[in-house]
Amino acid sequence: MTSPQTLVVRTFTDRAEGLSHFVLRAGEAPRLLAFDDALGCPVETALAALEWSGAVGILLDDDLLHAARLTSETAAAVIERKSPDGRRFVYLGPRLDAPPMDVFEGAILFDEPGVKAVEFSQRAHALAHFLRATAGAGALLALLGRRAPELRHLRRWLGSIIQELDLSRPLVAGWFAASSAGCLFSSSDKEQTYRYIEVGLES
Repeated sequence: MTSPQTLVVRTFTDRAEGLSHFVLRAGEAPRLLAFDDALGCPVETALAALEWSGAVGILLDDDLLHAARLTSETAAAVIERKSPDGRRFVYLGPRLDAPPMDVFEGAILFDEPGVKAVEFSQRAHALAHFLRATAGAGALLALLGRRAPELRHLRRWLGSIIQELDLSRPLVAGWFAASSAGCLFSSSDKEQTYRYIEVGLES
């Protein structure tokens, strides 16, 4: 995690205003958007998951994150990884969390109690499998960008952003670049508010 040199925090009461500010600030940076922005994605376990998956070598810094879902008990993701045969898209997730299904488009890398990995040659097939397995609840997808965020940038900035939260909030959207990142969070209060937090290095 990098110590940020700049910090911007804004609060919005209007969903459209919060999302438009997020898109404006993101520019061309890779981004993740909640599949259902009314629910968002809980981030309480995100930092631990990023640290653990990096320490054991499951998710590499060079991997691109196309989809992710975190709960208090399970996690699932679709990553893009370079290989000698070109780009490959790998679904990683809890085997017991997914309904029984045949994998027609992908190759099963391993299928052990509690975890399953399936490799696909096309992003659409990997995302379709991810959505079938998770139903999309609480998920983030890489959308409206030319590429997915690199995991190295999530590990660099997400911790600093979460530290600035005033209360536990689900993540609605996030963009992550080498020199800065920004996230939009909602709240579960009766009066819905959106908080945008941006951190980065001085330019």
